[in-house]
Amino acid sequence: MVSEPITPEGYDQLLREFKYLKDIEKPRVNKEKQTAAELGDRSENAEYHAAKEKLRHIDKRLFYLNSMIEKTQIIDPSQLEHSRVHFGLTVTLENIESGDEEIYTICGVLESEVESGLISIHAPLSKAMMGKREGDEFTIHLPMGKKEYEVIGLKYIPVFERRKEHRTEEDFGFK
Repeated sequence: MVSEPITPEGYDQLLREFKYLKDIEKPRVNKEKQTAAELGDRSENAEYHAAKEKLRHIDKRLFYLNSMIEKTQIIDPSQLEHSRVHFGLTVTLENIESGDEEIYTICGVLESEVESGLISIHAPLSKAMMGKREGDEFTIHLPMGKKEYEVIGLKYIPVFERRKEHRTEEDFGFK
């Protein structure tokens, strides 16, 4: 089985969502379904069908989360050396053509949030810069053409400090 890297914070979030859906949301929606079923004719009972649909979505999400939990590999990037690009590191790049600075943090699939600069370890840009040091240049070939970058900074910033969107238990539910 292929392991999927994740930070300790990302793993905690994954477990929180799984536990919330399993222990709180699914029983709540099951109760909704039972209440709706008691109203009588299920063939034209919109509340009953809506609850069944929610349960299907919850079960699919639980299955997905469980499969991710089983294949995750927790990596604490704060404990790694920071002289080369690796998982969990924040990398400042200079676009050689435009001179623009771009900042990215390499993270796990479930932690990625492109609009915050959090890119998956599987993204082409992540793969292209893995192992690079400050001062190294590299080229990445993209559908829109090639881009050339120079690594101008490496530092550790926790993934969840860079996120714009912080998920709460309300976000885990199927209201």
